[in-house]
Amino acid sequence: MAKREKAVHAATSELDDGLACLREAVEAGRGRVSDAAIERAGAVVDSAQWRRRLSADHTVVGFFGATGSGKSSLFNAIVGVELARTAATRPTTSYALAAVYEHQGAVVADAGELLDWLQVQERLVVSDAAEAEAPRRSALGRWWRGDSAGPSGGLILLDLPDFDSTAREHREIVERMAGQVDVLVFVLDPQKYADAVVHQDFLRRLATHDAVTLVVLNQVDRLAEAEAEPVLASLSALLAADGIRHQRLRAVSAVTGQGVDELRSDIRAIVDQRTAAQARLLADVRQCAGHLGTDAPERELAMPGPQQRETLASGLSAAVGVETVVRAVQRSYRLDAIGYTGWPLTKWVAKLRPDPLRRLNLKTAEINPEMNRTSLPIQGPAQRAMTDGAVRRFTEQACTEAPPVWQTAILDAGLRYREELPQQLDRAIAGTELGANARSWWWYVVALVQWIALTVALAGALWLLGLGAASYLQFDLPPAPNVEGFPVPTLMIVAGLLAGVVLAVASSVIARLGAALKGRRVRRRLHASVAEVAERSVVEPVRQEVERCNRYRSAVARAGGRR
Repeated sequence: MAKREKAVHAATSELDDGLACLREAVEAGRGRVSDAAIERAGAVVDSAQWRRRLSADHTVVGFFGATGSGKSSLFNAIVGVELARTAATRPTTSYALAAVYEHQGAVVADAGELLDWLQVQERLVVSDAAEAEAPRRSALGRWWRGDSAGPSGGLILLDLPDFDSTAREHREIVERMAGQVDVLVFVLDPQKYADAVVHQDFLRRLATHDAVTLVVLNQVDRLAEAEAEPVLASLSALLAADGIRHQRLRAVSAVTGQGVDELRSDIRAIVDQRTAAQARLLADVRQCAGHLGTDAPERELAMPGPQQRETLASGLSAAVGVETVVRAVQRSYRLDAIGYTGWPLTKWVAKLRPDPLRRLNLKTAEINPEMNRTSLPIQGPAQRAMTDGAVRRFTEQACTEAPPVWQTAILDAGLRYREELPQQLDRAIAGTELGANARSWWWYVVALVQWIALTVALAGALWLLGLGAASYLQFDLPPAPNVEGFPVPTLMIVAGLLAGVVLAVASSVIARLGAALKGRRVRRRLHASVAEVAERSVVEPVRQEVERCNRYRSAVARAGGRR
């Protein structure tokens, strides 16, 4: 008993895990995987929840067969009571008939709700009292009770309509029951055991349910002794072709009783384990996971690495015009440097030249990137193609090994913000600190020296002018001192002017070097800003979709019994 309870607990735990994984796969795959596949998986989860919510004490065994297979006769033979009418008065079963056995010594749940869920209206309870009234015919009670005080659960046997019936409603009942009963017993006959309907529409489709499937060759009494073995061997080969690995094949005769007791024992062996319902539901989960697995990648998808993200940011930087801004920063820096360090008498000319940063609306310190945009050219077809191309190359690297449905989803995720991306990039450029109004320390030093040099030149000029005026007015003044034969005022003029020119030229060279350094710094900042936008608007949506795909793959694998 303890061993059986342990097996029931293990089966229940395995089913819990399988259903949880299948539910996770449904959530992850919704909107990505085909709606039909998701609906089928959702129906399996819902059906399993309903079955588990109803009586766990009963095991439902359904008898399936074609017209003329003797299914109802075998059903009566198993029950031991003439419940299902046969022969000319009822050549085909037109509705589901239930035989319910509940031993009086066992405490089991009411089977009514379970039969309501199965939509079985025709019901008959075969109890100990019924056996007392018909002791010769009520073999079901003796078989089910065995030599003990009786099992702890109940048994429901269903005689179902013929699956090859021309009546559409009969076929619908059989297909629905094939997806609901705990144990499936397929009754075949020697004439139609190879019928394509039973093999293609049922056995092959339910090959994953071989643990709860029994195949019976009925009416063997119609075969000569030498014919039985070849027919059984042929049927066994057909079952193997259907994918049924663990075959439960019996040769029986409802007329002579041959093999009926053995078939009862086979059913009892399955029912006694008390795990038939869980095994059936778990097989449904495994089968559904197999169908979903066709849309799952073979291995876990990996996100593109840092190099690919860097390539993406570089492509977006080129499309948004980062180099245009860098050149503007360099040009603006040189103009500002000349405006401060140039020769004071001519540097005002530099201020007349248009500042490229101001033209791009990036010079103003108070610019609000949320409210204002830059004056960079609006992306045309060429720039938009560059943006889309960079995004597509990145997303394609993320979904190379993904199935088509997930490739589409990942590509769509990468292009989710396609329309907003140019504006986001423009805001990133506008919000980047460019240091447009920053001044270098050496500007002040050079400017001071320039003014000193100009002052010296002006002082020398005024000195000479004073000496000339005094001579013109015939004032007797001492002559200007000489240095190496050159008058000091003249030297002051020459030195001041020469120093100003040399400083202006040197400042221009230094300004170019400084502009190059500043351009590199600004390029890094702009690239970082663009990379941040790329991370937020491209990489993160792609990462979420890749993780969703991996979550789907993992859930499907675990639901299918793979770890």
